[in-house]
Amino acid sequence: MENKIIEALKKARQGKERKFTQSIDLIIALKDFDIKGNNKIEEYITLPVKTGEKKVCALVGTELKSQAEKTCDKVIEEKKFPLWTSKKDCKNLAKEYDFFIAQANIMPLVAKTFGKYLGVHGKMPNPKAGQIVPPNAKLESIVPKIKNNTLLKAAKNPTINCKIGTEEFKNEDLAKNAVYIINHLIHKLPEGKGNIKKIIIKTTMGKPEVVKI
Repeated sequence: MENKIIEALKKARQGKERKFTQSIDLIIALKDFDIKGNNKIEEYITLPVKTGEKKVCALVGTELKSQAEKTCDKVIEEKKFPLWTSKKDCKNLAKEYDFFIAQANIMPLVAKTFGKYLGVHGKMPNPKAGQIVPPNAKLESIVPKIKNNTLLKAAKNPTINCKIGTEEFKNEDLAKNAVYIINHLIHKLPEGKGNIKKIIIKTTMGKPEVVKI
């Protein structure tokens, strides 16, 4: 499988050169998989090769402010939430940061202030990813794990689309991430490999390349 993915990566790289570094995406189309039932996929996993630096914003109370300032890229303390009334600022915040963590006891206020902006981008703090933390949490061990998270999701369509790296990565490293995701899914799907219809490798602006399976 790894060799086949590398072949697809080589073809995907042959597209038109862009003025920015393109992401490399893995797309997995599923078959005979009813996402309208209880088969929805929404799971965070840690890939063997980091896909790049991720930025974390902390939405916390006074209990975690000091820790968050040492471990996160941005901290918004609860008492500053009322200042976030600008739609533009909230939208920019949601776009700029990859992950958001929130202190559990102020989640209602987090949802009220930032919910509709983070929700649109699928970035509301998620307990499955360890992003909702108690006031006595040890952020120095939690934040690095969150930064390495990758979301596998098939909720509205029977397709999983996730970043496995960028053009700057070696094909071998990209293939490691792709194989890891595929094997993980095979063990999770009801019929394993039988539920996989098609595997595609694609750059941000490039043509999809089908992996022969």
